[in-house]
Amino acid sequence: MKTILQIFLWLVSIGLAFMIYKSVNGPIEFKKVKQERFAQVIANLKDIRNSQEAYKTVNGRYAKDFKALVSFVDTGKYIITQQRDSSYMEYDRNFGIDMLKEVKIIDTLGFVSVKDSLFKNDTRYKTMMNVPYAKNNEQFEMSAGIIEKGNYKAPVFEVKVSKDVVLHDQPKDLLAKENTQVNVDEVNGNVIKVGSMTEVSTSGNWPSIYDKRNNQ
Repeated sequence: MKTILQIFLWLVSIGLAFMIYKSVNGPIEFKKVKQERFAQVIANLKDIRNSQEAYKTVNGRYAKDFKALVSFVDTGKYIITQQRDSSYMEYDRNFGIDMLKEVKIIDTLGFVSVKDSLFKNDTRYKTMMNVPYAKNNEQFEMSAGIIEKGNYKAPVFEVKVSKDVVLHDQPKDLLAKENTQVNVDEVNGNVIKVGSMTEVSTSGNWPSIYDKRNNQ
């Protein structure tokens, strides 16, 4: 009985030690996994944002779906222009004399491929809509439209993904806590997103630490 009791106490001790280790080390491991995955998700969101901004430059609005956006990156071209000042003499009826008129002339110099400008020889734009680490091959949710701000109409877009999708295999208690984050050093809320359907903004909701990570 004494031997059995000792074995039992040893098992209890090991169990308690494991629980203590898990309670201390669990959040540390969760943060490491979170930051690694968020960095890759944000890298994709930046590619999407850059592509959307190029699309708007050419088309005056944002793409509503990834099929149109990828097709644009694949075949679209920027117009390269140059603005210069010029002047000429024109007869003014009010004064009865020739007067100098100044104008700005925009010259078209050529075209440059959107794909080469944004991605060079990389083809990652073809899969930028896929959420990294997603269990069921989920894609980012993307919306685009026009909103009224003041006296003008502005094109807007928003791309987002739930943190639950990115961290689907992590401890539920730590994930629940992550979804309520309100901190300048964290991705706040329960989604990672860029752009807005209610504000004229192309910013992401992530802290600057992720910009530094992606630029390294």
